[in-house]
Amino acid sequence: MCGIVGIVGKSDVNIALYDALTMLQHRGQDAAGIMTCEDGKLAQQKGLGLVKDVFRTRHMQRLVGNVGIGHVRYPTAGSSGPALAQPFYVNSPYGIALAHNGNLTNSAHLMEDLFKADLRHVNTDSDSEVLLNVFAHQLQLQGKLKPGPEDVFKAVEGVHQRCKGGYSAVAMIANYGILAFRDPHGIRPLVFGKRDTEMGTEYMIASESVALDTLGFKLIRDVAPGEAIYITTDGRLHTRECAEKSELTPCIFEHVYFARPDSIMDGVSVYKARLRQGERLAAKILQERPDHDIDVVIPIPDSSRVAGQALAQTLGVKFREGLVKNRYIGRTFIMPGQQMRKKSVRQKLNAIRLEFEGKNVMLVDDSIVRGTTCKQIIQMARDAGAAKVYFSSAAPPVSYPNVYGIDMPTSKELIAHGLTTEEICENIGADWLIYQNLDDLVAASAEGNPEIKTFDCSVFDGCYVTGDISPEYFTWLEQMRSDRAKVKRALALGESDQAMVGISNEG
Repeated sequence: MCGIVGIVGKSDVNIALYDALTMLQHRGQDAAGIMTCEDGKLAQQKGLGLVKDVFRTRHMQRLVGNVGIGHVRYPTAGSSGPALAQPFYVNSPYGIALAHNGNLTNSAHLMEDLFKADLRHVNTDSDSEVLLNVFAHQLQLQGKLKPGPEDVFKAVEGVHQRCKGGYSAVAMIANYGILAFRDPHGIRPLVFGKRDTEMGTEYMIASESVALDTLGFKLIRDVAPGEAIYITTDGRLHTRECAEKSELTPCIFEHVYFARPDSIMDGVSVYKARLRQGERLAAKILQERPDHDIDVVIPIPDSSRVAGQALAQTLGVKFREGLVKNRYIGRTFIMPGQQMRKKSVRQKLNAIRLEFEGKNVMLVDDSIVRGTTCKQIIQMARDAGAAKVYFSSAAPPVSYPNVYGIDMPTSKELIAHGLTTEEICENIGADWLIYQNLDDLVAASAEGNPEIKTFDCSVFDGCYVTGDISPEYFTWLEQMRSDRAKVKRALALGESDQAMVGISNEG
């Protein structure tokens, strides 16, 4: 999962891009980058680390221009390194930069096709660079000295015909404008908005609406599945549906975990969706254990807090912040190796003993992936004196890998794969474990926008909406995503066991 942003302004957009990326930092902490354009000249700064570490005053001073794009990277495939920081750039045709969120499921085929048929060179194993080159080739086929909106939209049509998977992207065409497009299923999120200034109207495109809010842009709407948005450097907005067939099936895991609660996605308030998750989970608890003895509900910070509050209120029990988070530790489920994840969990969270001692505690988390984190937290609760430790998940069991841009491990590394709820409960050391029902999770999101008929729930039900996922693909995925493969690549790169290593596509 990555964060992307593009702005067409009436003055330099460097500071606005920086601020927007800080608001999208939760979507990727591996690398960050900005590229701007002024009078056809491109300026770029990108590197490994958080936004605040990648950009210095001297960098911002040369990132001039009224148009620009930015990216924060979270690796889902391929090694972490400076060469994989985005935006990517090709000089032909026109000079194009691109930032991408998602995963192309046919990137291997596309890379071969780009080399043999399109005669284009791809320098990394990143599917984001593949996407850029596919778009660049399709635009070059239009054969125009000066491309217009029709040429740009025709090129996006070609992208949708060739590329499979979940993707949203922003691209900057030097001297001409900024383009944004979303896959025909709308799996990965993308919104756009505008703000009126004394100099005229400015436009912004971003992964989440929260980035627009903080910069004073008014949300216009989401980019529709298969749609392209093209804004010229002088501020003219053009939109076009570029896919032959499109259907909105957004990733429901955005509502569970990745998105900020103050974002609106496809008309759904993430905050409200998480409240409803908690309410429905509480209803299931009351159905299964009407005479429960829960004394207190404690969320595992941060993404389960909203659901935890609603759960406690519906159950009529106390809600307490019993776990304090160290905000300088990365997200543990994408770290390679069990030993490293175990160490990181202990560094990341600390229990407030007064909230646990002698109590029957219901811990609530957004989801359970490997089970590493919750197992240690349950032990932390016992060490803090809890009488009983119950565990609830605001999402159903995660039983299948994600192929659309989230670094879910292989099926064999998912704790829910092949185990019953009772077996998982014993494995993590809880006194009782309860999961959200999938129907309830979907209803919690769908209530926010009844027009969404289907969500991508593939990590829960194994149904991949693009319809192109084969057993061979899963075999390749396992070779790339297993803990063993990640650690092997880290050692080959000479990285320490503390390095966060992802696998080749950008997410």
